[in-house]
Amino acid sequence: MEATEAVEPAQNTPAPTPDPGVEPSARSAPRRRRTGRTIALIAVAAVIGLVGGTAVGYGVQAQREPVALAPLNQPGLVYPAKSLPKEQEPAPLAASQDRQAKAQGDLRKLLLPRPEGAKARDWDGWVPLYEYAQDYGLPGSALQFQLEQGIRRVAARSWETGDRVVTVELVQFRPGSEIGALAFVEDQQDFAARDDEAGYDGDAVKGSTNGRTYVYPVHREAGYLDLYEARAYVQRGDIAVAVAIFDTRKIAKKDIRSLAERQLGRL
Repeated sequence: MEATEAVEPAQNTPAPTPDPGVEPSARSAPRRRRTGRTIALIAVAAVIGLVGGTAVGYGVQAQREPVALAPLNQPGLVYPAKSLPKEQEPAPLAASQDRQAKAQGDLRKLLLPRPEGAKARDWDGWVPLYEYAQDYGLPGSALQFQLEQGIRRVAARSWETGDRVVTVELVQFRPGSEIGALAFVEDQQDFAARDDEAGYDGDAVKGSTNGRTYVYPVHREAGYLDLYEARAYVQRGDIAVAVAIFDTRKIAKKDIRSLAERQLGRL
């Protein structure tokens, strides 16, 4: 059953077990979203360039003598006289080979399974979009932005093993709205690369053209256990993948890379 409301992909970032009485999740800053300003500026620049070039072109042409056009010559287009007989028509792809069919089915089945022995935590299945938006500093604005981007539904799964907490999210946008998934991933990557976050451009995810993983510097604060964090963001068609790991011990790059690549493989 699909979620009927939509929101900006939120970052459910449960932190590992803190010192008693302290809520570590309060330290997790909500991810900021790019507004339409950048896109608008690019569009305006493109229009100005197009108009300017067109005006110059007309000016040059107006000073030239008319030249007769060459005769039109269109080679005949060849089409089959009739459709192939049914027995000769290619068989449709099996659902297991058709990425689009898989993506339009039950999104929960594409989530990485919870490891054996791991304890379920927070989300495990469909996430109502209004609930997903609550993890942002401005839930209303987050929800409105993602609705404009064409967000469709969110499926997520999280678990904990010892002090380690893992969250995997699949944020799907409506058919034809791949740009929404791409914008989501690029925004998250831009945020992760900031100096006050991971502080670098991330490492490539094998099998993806734009996926990146990030391992953050340790976060130390009086009254809290040390917090280690790693994230991955990948786009595949109209689905944005977000993976996060939190731990009280150092997280190896291969740990976040493995999760991202395995989740990508399921798509």
